[in-house]
Amino acid sequence: MNKEIATQVFESLASGVRLDVYRLLVKAGLEGMVAGQIASTLAIAPNNLSFHLKAMTHAGLLSVAQEGRFQRYRANIPLMLDLIAFLTEECCAGHPEQCASLRSASSCSPAVLPSLAPELNPTTSCDCKD
Repeated sequence: MNKEIATQVFESLASGVRLDVYRLLVKAGLEGMVAGQIASTLAIAPNNLSFHLKAMTHAGLLSVAQEGRFQRYRANIPLMLDLIAFLTEECCAGHPEQCASLRSASSCSPAVLPSLAPELNPTTSCDCKD
């Protein structure tokens, strides 16, 4: 990931509605949701939702597949993981063992945090989150 793509993703998520949509689709997982389900779950007018879905799809945050007369949306989880890696790739100046205290201060479940062992994650020097 580069700075331009990261900026585009952040700009696309700079809306409470879009954050809600993305988090809902992350929760839905690989099944995703059709636009009508998203609108009813989040109590958003379909025309308003359509505007946000288009912007998020354009930014690469969502994928969309036509299913008959419906469109099914799915969160682009790999893109978000790439963004997290981009943000944290220089964490701890290449000494991942120093991230242990930062990780314990995080509200993230240890189950979702990547290993600190550099040999298991050679693409980044440290994947701590805060």
